[in-house]
Amino acid sequence: MSMARLNLIEDKRFLLHDPGSGHPERPERLPAVRRGCMAAFADVQSVQPVEATESDLLRVHTAGHVERVLAARGQRVVFDADTATSPGSVEAALLAAGGAIVATRAVIEAPDALWFCNIRPPGHHAEANRAMGFCLFNNVAVAAAWALAQDPTLRVAIIDPDVHHGNGTQAIFWNEPRVLYISLHQAPFYPGTGSAAETGGPAAPGSVINFPLPAGAGDAEYLAIVRDAVRPALSAFRPGLLLISAGFDAHRLDPLGGLRVTTEGFGAFFAEIGAWARAAGVPVATMLEGGYSLEALESAVPASLQGLAGAFPAVGPVEPPVPAVAARMAEVRRQLGL
Repeated sequence: MSMARLNLIEDKRFLLHDPGSGHPERPERLPAVRRGCMAAFADVQSVQPVEATESDLLRVHTAGHVERVLAARGQRVVFDADTATSPGSVEAALLAAGGAIVATRAVIEAPDALWFCNIRPPGHHAEANRAMGFCLFNNVAVAAAWALAQDPTLRVAIIDPDVHHGNGTQAIFWNEPRVLYISLHQAPFYPGTGSAAETGGPAAPGSVINFPLPAGAGDAEYLAIVRDAVRPALSAFRPGLLLISAGFDAHRLDPLGGLRVTTEGFGAFFAEIGAWARAAGVPVATMLEGGYSLEALESAVPASLQGLAGAFPAVGPVEPPVPAVAARMAEVRRQLGL
C-alpha cells in the first residue's frame, strides 16, 4: 500500500454528463477509479474543482468554439457522432478543465504532491475550434496554457499514453516550442493522426514525438519506449512541468482499443515517469482521458498512481518490442543525438 497522500480532483457534477444510452464514456467510470484509489491508498484527499473561466478556455480554444459549447448548457446538443451533451454536460466540462488547472497549480506549489484529476468529459481530442471524440474542452491543454501564462519562461511536457492519438493537444501546441507533446497510441486507429512524420510546426520543430503502435502491442512496447525514448526526450527538453493525459484504453481489457497493456504494465510505465520526475525535480499532474473497462480503470489507475509515487513494485527486463516499434525508438534516439 502506498503511504503517499493522493489528492483526487472529483465532483458529483461530473456524473451529470450523459453523452447517450450505451455510450462507452459513461458516468460509472469515475466511481470505478475512486474505488480503486480508496483501496490502494491509505490517505485520499478529495478536492473539489472550480469551473474554468472563459479566459482560461480562450488560451487554447477559439471564441466561436467556446461560445458554441457554452450555448449547449442545459441542453442536449450533438456535436458529432461520438460527442453529445446532456443538460449537465457543459458544467461538467467547465469543471474538468478547471480541475486540471487546480491540480496543475497545486503541483507547481508543492512539487512532491500526488494529484489525479478524476474528471470527465475527457479532453485530448478537442481541437481549438472543434468538439470531437467524446471531448468538449481540451483539459490538459487548458492546464498547460494556464501554467505558461503564469510563467512565460516555463517549458511543459505532456505525455499521452491513451490508445487514441491526442489530435487536439498536438494541434493546439503544434507551433509552440515551450510545449513537448509525446504520444503512444494505436495506429491505424481513430482519429487517424499521430504519424511519426508529425514532429511540430515551423516554429517548434521536434516538439511533437509520436509512437504509433500496431494492434497487439503491450507491456514490452510501452516499457521499452518509456525507458529508452521518453525519458531521454524529457531530459533533452528539460521541462519545468509534466502533465499526463492519462488514458487507460490501451489496457488489454478495454472494449474499444486493440493494445494489450496490463495493469502491471501501466504501473511500471508510470513508475518510470515518476522516477524521472523525482530525479529531475519536476512536478507532475495527471488527468483522466480514456479507458472504458470499469475493471481496468479500477486496477490500472491506482497502479499507475502508485508508480508515480514510487510505490509500485519494480519490473525487470521485458520482451523486446516488435521490430516496427524498435525502429521508431531508434529513430527518436538518433533525433535526440543519443
